[in-house]
Amino acid sequence: MTKPIDRFSIQLYSVRSITPLEAQIALLSSLGYTMVEPWGGLFNDPETLKRLLDVHGMTAPSAHVGLDRLRGDAVSTARMCKGLGIETIFAPAPPLGEREGGEKEWRGIGRELADIGKAVADEGLKFGWHNHHWEYGRSGSGKTYLECLFEEAPDLVWEADLAWIVRGGGDPVAEIKKHAQRLVACHIKDLAPSGQCVDEDGWADPGHGIMDWPALRAAMTEARVSLFVAEHDKPNDVARFARRALETVTAWT
Repeated sequence: MTKPIDRFSIQLYSVRSITPLEAQIALLSSLGYTMVEPWGGLFNDPETLKRLLDVHGMTAPSAHVGLDRLRGDAVSTARMCKGLGIETIFAPAPPLGEREGGEKEWRGIGRELADIGKAVADEGLKFGWHNHHWEYGRSGSGKTYLECLFEEAPDLVWEADLAWIVRGGGDPVAEIKKHAQRLVACHIKDLAPSGQCVDEDGWADPGHGIMDWPALRAAMTEARVSLFVAEHDKPNDVARFARRALETVTAWT
Protein backbone atom coordinates (compact mmCIF):
# COMPACT_ATOMS: atom_id res chain seq x y z
CA MET A 1 0.00 0.00 0.00
CA THR A 2 1.23 3.50 -0.81
CA LYS A 3 2.13 5.41 2.33
CA PRO A 4 0.16 8.69 2.13
CA ILE A 5 2.71 10.45 4.31
CA ASP A 6 5.06 10.39 1.31
CA ARG A 7 2.85 13.03 -0.30
CA PHE A 8 0.98 14.61 2.60
CA SER A 9 0.14 18.29 2.47
CA ILE A 10 -2.12 20.71 4.32
CA GLN A 11 -4.51 23.31 2.94
CA LEU A 12 -3.39 26.72 4.18
CA TYR A 13 -7.01 27.92 4.30
CA SER A 14 -7.31 25.73 7.39
CA VAL A 15 -4.75 27.82 9.29
CA ARG A 16 -5.88 31.27 8.12
CA SER A 17 -6.92 32.34 11.63
CA ILE A 18 -3.23 32.60 12.54
CA THR A 19 -1.50 35.73 11.31
CA PRO A 20 0.75 36.60 9.63
CA LEU A 21 1.44 33.96 6.97
CA GLU A 22 4.94 33.55 8.36
CA ALA A 23 3.46 32.30 11.64
CA GLN A 24 1.30 29.77 9.77
CA ILE A 25 4.25 28.34 7.86
CA ALA A 26 6.48 28.31 10.93
CA LEU A 27 3.86 26.41 12.98
CA LEU A 28 3.30 23.79 10.28
CA SER A 29 7.01 23.34 9.78
CA SER A 30 7.52 22.87 13.52
CA LEU A 31 4.88 20.13 13.52
CA GLY A 32 6.63 18.27 10.72
CA TYR A 33 4.83 19.35 7.57
CA THR A 34 6.92 19.74 4.43
CA MET A 35 4.10 20.41 1.94
CA VAL A 36 1.29 22.97 1.83
CA GLU A 37 -1.59 23.79 -0.47
CA PRO A 38 -1.95 27.58 -0.94
CA TRP A 39 -5.31 29.18 -1.66
CA GLY A 40 -6.64 32.21 -3.51
CA GLY A 41 -5.76 35.26 -1.46
CA LEU A 42 -2.16 34.17 -0.96
CA PHE A 43 -1.48 34.73 -4.65
CA ASN A 44 -1.88 38.45 -4.17
CA ASP A 45 1.67 38.32 -2.79
CA PRO A 46 3.40 35.34 -4.42
CA GLU A 47 6.86 36.68 -3.59
CA THR A 48 6.22 36.45 0.15
CA LEU A 49 4.74 32.98 -0.24
CA LYS A 50 7.77 31.80 -2.21
CA ARG A 51 10.19 33.28 0.32
CA LEU A 52 8.50 31.60 3.26
CA LEU A 53 8.32 28.23 1.53
CA ASP A 54 12.02 28.46 0.74
CA VAL A 55 12.98 29.56 4.26
CA HIS A 56 11.18 26.58 5.79
CA GLY A 57 12.16 24.06 3.12
CA MET A 58 8.56 23.51 2.07
CA THR A 59 6.98 22.77 -1.29
CA ALA A 60 3.50 23.40 -2.68
CA PRO A 61 2.70 20.60 -5.13
CA SER A 62 -0.88 21.82 -5.51
CA ALA A 63 -2.88 25.01 -5.07
CA HIS A 64 -6.43 26.31 -5.06
CA VAL A 65 -6.82 29.18 -7.52
CA GLY A 66 -10.11 31.02 -7.84
CA LEU A 67 -12.05 30.76 -11.07
CA ASP A 68 -12.19 34.55 -11.28
CA ARG A 69 -8.38 34.77 -11.41
CA LEU A 70 -8.17 31.98 -13.98
CA ARG A 71 -10.81 33.64 -16.12
CA GLY A 72 -8.86 36.88 -16.00
CA ASP A 73 -5.62 35.42 -17.31
CA ALA A 74 -5.09 31.67 -17.16
CA VAL A 75 -1.66 31.82 -18.80
CA SER A 76 -0.07 34.32 -16.41
CA THR A 77 -1.73 32.57 -13.46
CA ALA A 78 -0.25 29.24 -14.54
CA ARG A 79 3.17 30.84 -14.97
CA MET A 80 2.98 32.36 -11.50
CA CYS A 81 2.07 28.97 -10.03
CA LYS A 82 4.85 27.27 -11.95
CA GLY A 83 7.32 29.77 -10.48
CA LEU A 84 6.18 28.67 -7.03
CA GLY A 85 6.84 25.03 -7.85
CA ILE A 86 3.15 24.17 -8.06
CA GLU A 87 2.41 21.15 -10.24
CA THR A 88 -1.40 21.04 -10.19
CA ILE A 89 -3.90 23.91 -10.05
CA PHE A 90 -7.35 23.16 -8.67
CA ALA A 91 -10.26 25.53 -9.17
CA PRO A 92 -12.04 25.16 -5.82
CA ALA A 93 -15.59 26.42 -6.44
CA PRO A 94 -17.82 28.44 -8.74
CA PRO A 95 -18.12 32.10 -7.74
CA LEU A 96 -21.18 33.17 -5.78
CA GLY A 97 -24.22 33.29 -8.02
CA GLU A 98 -23.02 30.42 -10.23
CA ARG A 99 -23.82 27.47 -7.99
CA GLU A 100 -27.56 27.00 -8.15
CA GLY A 101 -28.31 27.11 -11.87
CA GLY A 102 -28.76 23.39 -12.40
CA GLU A 103 -27.39 21.15 -15.10
CA LYS A 104 -27.07 23.83 -17.76
CA GLU A 105 -24.93 26.02 -15.52
CA TRP A 106 -22.69 23.15 -14.40
CA ARG A 107 -22.15 21.97 -17.97
CA GLY A 108 -21.24 25.53 -18.91
CA ILE A 109 -18.67 25.62 -16.13
CA GLY A 110 -17.33 22.30 -17.37
CA ARG A 111 -16.79 23.66 -20.88
CA GLU A 112 -15.08 26.72 -19.47
CA LEU A 113 -12.81 24.56 -17.33
CA ALA A 114 -11.87 22.53 -20.39
CA ASP A 115 -10.69 25.71 -22.12
CA ILE A 116 -8.79 26.93 -19.07
CA GLY A 117 -7.23 23.49 -18.73
CA LYS A 118 -5.76 23.71 -22.22
CA ALA A 119 -4.05 27.00 -21.35
CA VAL A 120 -2.73 25.59 -18.07
CA ALA A 121 -1.51 22.40 -19.76
CA ASP A 122 0.35 24.46 -22.36
CA GLU A 123 2.39 25.86 -19.44
CA GLY A 124 3.25 22.36 -18.25
CA LEU A 125 0.86 22.11 -15.28
CA LYS A 126 -2.14 19.91 -14.54
CA PHE A 127 -5.56 21.48 -14.02
CA GLY A 128 -8.43 20.13 -11.98
CA TRP A 129 -11.54 20.69 -9.92
CA HIS A 130 -12.14 20.56 -6.17
CA ASN A 131 -15.71 19.74 -5.15
CA HIS A 132 -17.94 21.02 -2.40
CA HIS A 133 -21.54 19.85 -1.81
CA TRP A 134 -23.23 21.77 -4.63
CA GLU A 135 -21.96 19.27 -7.19
CA TYR A 136 -24.19 16.58 -5.68
CA GLY A 137 -27.40 18.11 -6.84
CA ARG A 138 -28.92 16.07 -9.65
CA SER A 139 -30.02 16.71 -13.19
CA GLY A 140 -33.33 15.58 -14.61
CA SER A 141 -31.65 12.42 -15.85
CA GLY A 142 -30.37 11.60 -12.36
CA LYS A 143 -26.74 12.49 -12.96
CA THR A 144 -24.90 14.51 -10.35
CA TYR A 145 -23.77 17.96 -11.40
CA LEU A 146 -20.22 16.72 -10.90
CA GLU A 147 -20.82 14.09 -13.59
CA CYS A 148 -22.26 16.76 -15.87
CA LEU A 149 -19.23 18.98 -15.31
CA PHE A 150 -16.81 16.13 -15.95
CA GLU A 151 -18.56 15.12 -19.18
CA GLU A 152 -17.80 18.57 -20.59
CA ALA A 153 -14.13 18.50 -19.52
CA PRO A 154 -12.63 15.09 -20.37
CA ASP A 155 -9.06 16.06 -19.42
CA LEU A 156 -9.92 17.65 -16.07
CA VAL A 157 -8.36 15.99 -13.02
CA TRP A 158 -10.05 15.91 -9.63
CA GLU A 159 -9.26 16.62 -6.00
CA ALA A 160 -11.98 14.93 -3.99
CA ASP A 161 -13.10 16.66 -0.82
CA LEU A 162 -14.30 13.53 0.94
CA ALA A 163 -16.31 15.20 3.70
CA TRP A 164 -18.06 17.63 1.36
CA ILE A 165 -19.18 14.63 -0.71
CA VAL A 166 -20.92 13.28 2.40
CA ARG A 167 -22.51 16.65 3.13
CA GLY A 168 -23.80 16.69 -0.43
CA GLY A 169 -25.48 13.34 0.08
CA GLY A 170 -22.92 11.31 -1.84
CA ASP A 171 -20.92 8.21 -0.98
CA PRO A 172 -17.21 9.09 -1.09
CA VAL A 173 -16.05 5.49 -1.59
CA ALA A 174 -18.39 5.10 -4.56
CA GLU A 175 -17.30 8.46 -5.96
CA ILE A 176 -13.62 7.55 -5.68
CA LYS A 177 -14.30 4.36 -7.63
CA LYS A 178 -16.50 6.05 -10.22
CA HIS A 179 -14.03 8.83 -11.01
CA ALA A 180 -10.77 7.04 -10.22
CA GLN A 181 -9.28 7.84 -13.63
CA ARG A 182 -9.45 11.58 -12.80
CA LEU A 183 -8.56 11.41 -9.14
CA VAL A 184 -5.09 12.74 -8.27
CA ALA A 185 -5.64 14.18 -4.78
CA CYS A 186 -7.98 13.92 -1.80
CA HIS A 187 -8.77 16.30 1.01
CA ILE A 188 -8.40 14.35 4.23
CA LYS A 189 -11.23 15.85 6.19
CA ASP A 190 -13.67 14.60 8.81
CA LEU A 191 -17.18 15.22 10.12
CA ALA A 192 -18.19 15.39 13.77
CA PRO A 193 -21.15 13.39 15.07
CA SER A 194 -24.43 15.25 14.80
CA GLY A 195 -24.65 18.06 17.34
CA GLN A 196 -20.93 18.09 18.14
CA CYS A 197 -18.24 20.64 17.21
CA VAL A 198 -20.95 23.20 16.51
CA ASP A 199 -18.50 26.09 16.84
CA GLU A 200 -16.40 24.41 14.14
CA ASP A 201 -19.38 24.12 11.76
CA GLY A 202 -19.60 20.40 12.44
CA TRP A 203 -16.17 19.52 11.06
CA ALA A 204 -13.80 17.27 12.98
CA ASP A 205 -10.06 16.67 12.97
CA PRO A 206 -9.11 13.84 10.58
CA GLY A 207 -9.47 10.52 12.35
CA HIS A 208 -11.57 12.04 15.15
CA GLY A 209 -14.97 12.07 13.43
CA ILE A 210 -17.37 9.70 11.72
CA MET A 211 -15.73 9.20 8.32
CA ASP A 212 -14.99 5.54 7.46
CA TRP A 213 -11.23 5.84 7.00
CA PRO A 214 -10.45 2.13 6.52
CA ALA A 215 -12.87 1.98 3.58
CA LEU A 216 -11.69 5.32 2.23
CA ARG A 217 -8.03 4.35 2.52
CA ALA A 218 -8.66 1.14 0.59
CA ALA A 219 -10.51 3.02 -2.16
CA MET A 220 -7.84 5.72 -2.39
CA THR A 221 -5.11 3.09 -2.60
CA GLU A 222 -6.96 1.23 -5.37
CA ALA A 223 -7.39 4.52 -7.24
CA ARG A 224 -3.66 5.26 -6.84
CA VAL A 225 -4.24 8.66 -5.27
CA SER A 226 -0.88 10.40 -5.15
CA LEU A 227 -1.49 13.46 -2.96
CA PHE A 228 -3.29 13.71 0.36
CA VAL A 229 -4.18 17.13 1.80
CA ALA A 230 -5.36 17.75 5.36
CA GLU A 231 -8.17 20.26 5.72
CA HIS A 232 -10.54 21.62 8.35
CA ASP A 233 -12.71 24.55 7.31
CA LYS A 234 -13.02 26.09 10.78
CA PRO A 235 -10.77 24.64 13.48
CA ASN A 236 -10.99 26.34 16.86
CA ASP A 237 -7.44 25.17 17.59
CA VAL A 238 -5.25 25.18 14.49
CA ALA A 239 -2.27 23.46 16.10
CA ARG A 240 -4.47 20.67 17.48
CA PHE A 241 -6.06 20.05 14.09
CA ALA A 242 -2.75 20.08 12.21
CA ARG A 243 -1.07 17.80 14.75
CA ARG A 244 -3.95 15.33 14.81
CA ALA A 245 -4.18 15.24 11.03
CA LEU A 246 -0.49 14.43 10.78
CA GLU A 247 -0.75 11.76 13.49
CA THR A 248 -3.72 10.15 11.77
CA VAL A 249 -2.12 9.90 8.35
CA THR A 250 1.31 8.98 9.69
CA ALA A 251 -0.34 5.92 11.28
CA TRP A 252 -1.55 4.70 7.88
CA THR A 253 0.61 1.88 6.55
